[in-house]
Amino acid sequence: MGFQFAETMAGTVEWDARPGNRLPLRFEITAQADSVRRHLADGKVAVRGTLHAPPIAEGVDVEGVLTIRPVGQRIIRYELAFVGDDGKHYELVGQKDIRWRAPLKTFTHLPAEILDEEHRRVATCEIAFDLRKDLWTFLRSFRALP
Repeated sequence: MGFQFAETMAGTVEWDARPGNRLPLRFEITAQADSVRRHLADGKVAVRGTLHAPPIAEGVDVEGVLTIRPVGQRIIRYELAFVGDDGKHYELVGQKDIRWRAPLKTFTHLPAEILDEEHRRVATCEIAFDLRKDLWTFLRSFRALP
């Protein structure tokens, strides 16, 4: 038995080639764990979705892994690979470092970077989960899988 859920996060991206120019960024992903037991052991869920990070990624497909370990390791790590509109491979990598004295901020804010094919940073991102706008949709998206 497994589970799935959907998440939307939005914020800004600042491309290193265009410092000082922050553009809107958004991703919508569906996360799925085929086995609750395996997820409890390694914290991993597979993700697929869509990323909007202009001008390089205008609605491109993403896939990757979320590592959800808020208690033991106190992290939620995002690793989302995609092919940009320029045909190059990129990865959005970010991590929520959970602090139990500031749960709202640390569970909802995701500092991230976009890396190129050679794992060099090409952009910096500030992304957030909007509790007021997206919490109910997020909670309703949880599903048990056979």
